[in-house]
Amino acid sequence: MAGALAFMHYADRATVAGFAQFYPYAVYGAGLLLAWRFQRSRLFFSMLLLALASFALLRTAAAGPHGALAWRVTYQCVAVLLPLDLAALALFGERGVLTRAGVLRFVAIAAEVALVITLVRRVPARAAAILQFRLLPGVLFHWTPLGQLALAALAAAVALLAMRLLFREGRIARPALWGLACVFLALQTPRNATAVSMYLATAALIFVVAVLEANYFMAYQDGLTGLPARRALNEALLKIGESYAVAMADVDRFKQFNDNYGHDIGDQVLRMVGAKLAQVGGGGRAFRYGGEEFALLFPGKSAEEVLPFLQEVRKAVEETNFTIRGRGRPRKKPESPRTTRATRRSVTITVSIGVAERNGRQHTPDQVVKAADKALYRAKEGGRNRVET
Repeated sequence: MAGALAFMHYADRATVAGFAQFYPYAVYGAGLLLAWRFQRSRLFFSMLLLALASFALLRTAAAGPHGALAWRVTYQCVAVLLPLDLAALALFGERGVLTRAGVLRFVAIAAEVALVITLVRRVPARAAAILQFRLLPGVLFHWTPLGQLALAALAAAVALLAMRLLFREGRIARPALWGLACVFLALQTPRNATAVSMYLATAALIFVVAVLEANYFMAYQDGLTGLPARRALNEALLKIGESYAVAMADVDRFKQFNDNYGHDIGDQVLRMVGAKLAQVGGGGRAFRYGGEEFALLFPGKSAEEVLPFLQEVRKAVEETNFTIRGRGRPRKKPESPRTTRATRRSVTITVSIGVAERNGRQHTPDQVVKAADKALYRAKEGGRNRVET
């Protein structure tokens, strides 16, 4: 968005106009292609909405003075509907394009288009009066061509997305908020066809980049623990230098723990262990390897050098007071809590760790990882909750 603002303000008009000829098509085309390739219905419908809004504003603006009323109605309708539509897409989950939910979204968009066309053709004067109705003194809004109804819709969309950002993860809400900022900039200069086209296309570009980032996160980050995933470890090993150590850590008796307490509690254990391993010293970096197994990579270190750091993180896991919620325990703390054995139970979680370094016997990353795995097996066989080389 900052780049679009700078380009619009500092580049000469001919350059901006020339760029605006192909920029929207490239962005919308790339967005639709990504939406199809990765089955991202949010992206698909966002591209569709932004493209329709851009087309409607540019088409009615080109009609000139004779179409001034039609343009005004179209502009205010887009200003009311587009922010709410984009916010709704961000708040609802992925439901597919050619599914029942996808068809319902197509129907909703078609209904909005039909509504705007009907207002423009049948009752433009009355529609303009309603859309530009002033509840508050107009002097407060002289800085914007947006009607008060449109500003209220924009404020509602921003508030909904801000709440999502505060109370849930922000990978969806954050780009949606930036996209709304670009939509607002486009609506602030409605008679400037180049600005409208550029800013709406930039909103689309933000959504495209958000999908690329989400796919990167899914490929390289573990969704449960937040640690880099196995793929990230493999790439890190390809780029590492000649000297390094790899440690493999495994949660002791995790399968038995899962059977006794359930997968939800097991997931909490993995998050806790992942958080502790992420704090390892010695320049180490923790990865989720798969299941209950983790990996730690120490560039420029030998196995002997990393042992103190591994012992430290092993003790940190062991000393963590992991409390299991009782079945009858309420999710929220009551005003007069009563502590009973049935509601609180602490268990000790431990990890076994095996570590290996690159040397003459094992000089490829695969060989080092396998050597660390063998050391991990020895740690398990030796009684668990220990570090072996």
